[in-house]
Amino acid sequence: MMITCLTLSAISVITLWLFSLWRVFSSSLVQANPSFPSKSTRTGNGRGRSNVLLVVAHPDDESMFFAPTILYLTSNGHNLYILCISNGNSEGKGNIRKEELYRACATLKVPLQQIKVVDHLDLQDGFGKTWNHQLLAALVEEEIKKQCIDVVITFDNYGVSGHPNHRDVHTGICMLLRGNLEVNIEAWELISTNIFRKYIGPVDIWSSILSALSDHSGSICCLPNQYPLKCYQAMAEHYSQWVWFRKLFVLLSRYTYVNTVRRIV
Repeated sequence: MMITCLTLSAISVITLWLFSLWRVFSSSLVQANPSFPSKSTRTGNGRGRSNVLLVVAHPDDESMFFAPTILYLTSNGHNLYILCISNGNSEGKGNIRKEELYRACATLKVPLQQIKVVDHLDLQDGFGKTWNHQLLAALVEEEIKKQCIDVVITFDNYGVSGHPNHRDVHTGICMLLRGNLEVNIEAWELISTNIFRKYIGPVDIWSSILSALSDHSGSICCLPNQYPLKCYQAMAEHYSQWVWFRKLFVLLSRYTYVNTVRRIV
């Protein structure tokens, strides 16, 4: 009887995982008011496209956390720039990790010339490092003006993992948005979830869709990743970081299969 129950449980879990994975593959943008991103630049082909700036803290953040967002934007013709606030030099591998970022972004179809990596004494990678929020805001503002950015995307105030550098990026951008920014910018944050949802892989697609559809203001958007293998391939380019627990993370994390983003007001 015990073996039968365990077998049935295993079959149920596998079936739910596969059905959820099918839902991810067959989904696109999910939002009560489909308008992500809603601010766009008019291009020569007559179609509205957005210049989007993704701001992350470290090389590999883009692959571990934001791959569904990146793939959605690039596959829909938006012009994506990535600003990485540090080179991830906490273990003395900053130059190696910067090159790994370039290769990962090539996998995700982000051109090399649209990636900028910062290496500043006041913005060094590390749990014990407190970042200069004003400096961070100034760097983001400079990139916004230089690239004529319409939309900024970054971490929320928890930063998925709670890493203080992730949280500092969010704080710096909020400081910029609430200050005297001369241009009108639309900003979105990647929603952090509880640990249960974080590690149920594609099964979280159902909760993510529900949260997006129940928000009638259109300020929450669910972005399923129709190409989850791309996330694995991109993360594998971060060879110095590609240890067993990160391989497990990419397999089990919801952030491989879906991103839920929220408008920063």
